[in-house]
Amino acid sequence: MSRLLIKSGKGTGRVTHVTPDSAGWRYVGFELYRLKAGETASASSGERELCLVFVTGKGAATAAGQDFGTLGERMSVFEGKPWSLYVPQGKDWSVTAETDLELAICTAPGLGGGLPARVIGPDDVKQEVRGKGSNTRHVTNILPEGDPADSLLVVEVITPAGNTSSYPPHKHDQDNLPAESYLEETYYHRLNPPQGFGFQRVYTDADAEGVRELDEAMAIEDGDVVLVPKGYHPCATCHGYDLYYLNVMAGPKRTWKFHNAPEHEWLMKA
Repeated sequence: MSRLLIKSGKGTGRVTHVTPDSAGWRYVGFELYRLKAGETASASSGERELCLVFVTGKGAATAAGQDFGTLGERMSVFEGKPWSLYVPQGKDWSVTAETDLELAICTAPGLGGGLPARVIGPDDVKQEVRGKGSNTRHVTNILPEGDPADSLLVVEVITPAGNTSSYPPHKHDQDNLPAESYLEETYYHRLNPPQGFGFQRVYTDADAEGVRELDEAMAIEDGDVVLVPKGYHPCATCHGYDLYYLNVMAGPKRTWKFHNAPEHEWLMKA
């Protein structure tokens, strides 16, 4: 199995745990909790900032000494917009499930912790459609670069059955602004119906001898996480199965500037 593919955890509690150390990089962390009603997840943000995404279900949330009440609404990632909670570094947080709850903890380095904790509700997020035809996907910007944060960029995408996504292939692995930014990235995948599968490839450009430093092709199933340390990272879902993914990105500068694979850039004009 690819070292970039983290299979879905079973049971309840913290079922997925990606840290910079475990991923072999510097910035992005990702955790996933599955809680039954009455169960609680809590921690301190430490030196990192967090975006708690209520993937599905409802929970009572506190952070930075504030009671934010019940957050969450949708019971499927394929229906409705998300609720999220931003937590700056150095603050405690707690979420107690009021229904079955799937809670994603997106993390990146804090840069001072001067921002307040805040709710990012459905009315606060913008949605857009990208691509055409079999490359159409629906994007919800949870924490884009125009909104306050230290390092985090968080977005979720729904790709209709049979379509490609993060395509044409693009990368963001060079600290070379304004042309390209260095951003590590995780993909948390869900499928509808859940027995479906899709594919994701993570690969770098070939050298003069045609050798790629990285070239991993993975079958993705419901609940899997894919790590993108560098390179291009397109994905596709099979006929009959819609694909959702939650992206977490972070790097030395909080901006998303990507570079398209030159051999496939003609698709942008097709």
